[in-house]
Amino acid sequence: MENQETENKDINQEQPAAETPETPKAEQNTANESEDKAKLEQQLAEAKDKYMRLFADFENFRRRSAKDKLEFLKTANEGLIVSLLPVLDDFERAKRTFENPNTDIEAIKQGFELIFSKFTKVLENKGLKSLTSDGELFNADLHEAITKIPAPSEDLKGKVVDTIEKGYSLEDKVIRFAKVVIGN
Repeated sequence: MENQETENKDINQEQPAAETPETPKAEQNTANESEDKAKLEQQLAEAKDKYMRLFADFENFRRRSAKDKLEFLKTANEGLIVSLLPVLDDFERAKRTFENPNTDIEAIKQGFELIFSKFTKVLENKGLKSLTSDGELFNADLHEAITKIPAPSEDLKGKVVDTIEKGYSLEDKVIRFAKVVIGN
């Protein structure tokens, strides 16, 4: 047995000892953690920079959009005004005819009819439509009832008897309700 024990001791001595790294494991872990931390800080800095740039771009876009909207609102009626300028010129010419006492009253009436016709055509071309009401059933989406009167005939009950003020729609949206009298 003694021989076996000495042989075992010899074998144990012959085995090379496990290689130990130059730095202990704790120091190696700290180095890895500091590298990871540096990478994360760099990624965070890049993300912050990207965020700040996107935020600045969005703010610039928002300001530019607000400025464009204000500019659009200032000039939104420009097309309508340009279309109405010839009508204004016609009214000025008609006004000058009143200064001449020899002007025929029938010519003035015809002139005003032409100006009125031109004016309504310009407005219709811009999308304005007159809402007809007389004889129609009362519709709260189109009419505003001013008063009710006894219906002149049985078939006018619940219908518009008289229009006090015309209603108008612009591109199928009612911009002024017709003020009407309803038969009761």
